[in-house]
Amino acid sequence: MSVQPVHHPEPRVPRTIDGIAAALAPARRMAFYREVGQAEAGGELQQVVATWWGEAMLDTDPDRERIIAAANAGTLPTTSWEQIYRRRRERGGEMPGE
Repeated sequence: MSVQPVHHPEPRVPRTIDGIAAALAPARRMAFYREVGQAEAGGELQQVVATWWGEAMLDTDPDRERIIAAANAGTLPTTSWEQIYRRRRERGGEMPGE
């Protein structure tokens, strides 16, 4: 048996203020910058970045229209935390708090 390195591909959108801004359309970019500019450093800024990173990832997803249609139709596949924990344990991963 050989050990292969785990490769995590770079996300489409870097999780940085500049990366997020570059991925957004101009009107949404200005809304993002307004929220970033009004957020206090720390948790509030982290929340703004996390929220807008998700928006930018969806905006740049090649399957964006299908995902939105499935979400609106209530047919978007979901995964429960229990399923995530079970899969992670089966793969030998550590669980938060363990």
